[in-house]
Amino acid sequence: MGDFVHLHNHSHYSLQDAACTIDSLIDSAVKDNMHALALTDHGVMYGATEFYKKAKKAGIKPWK
Repeated sequence: MGDFVHLHNHSHYSLQDAACTIDSLIDSAVKDNMHALALTDHGVMYGATEFYKKAKKAGIKPWK
């Protein structure tokens, strides 16, 4: 599954769209050997910095 990239993900910062955390998104991507991951929260950018830093630390290319 290493070539697959999730390009439509909402974190708990996108209040009405999702309940998953940035950590759980990144942990799942690492577990599935994904090389990149996107964050597409609606109307907010609260998680962008956290997502970027944690993804880079985990060796995943962050897309925002």
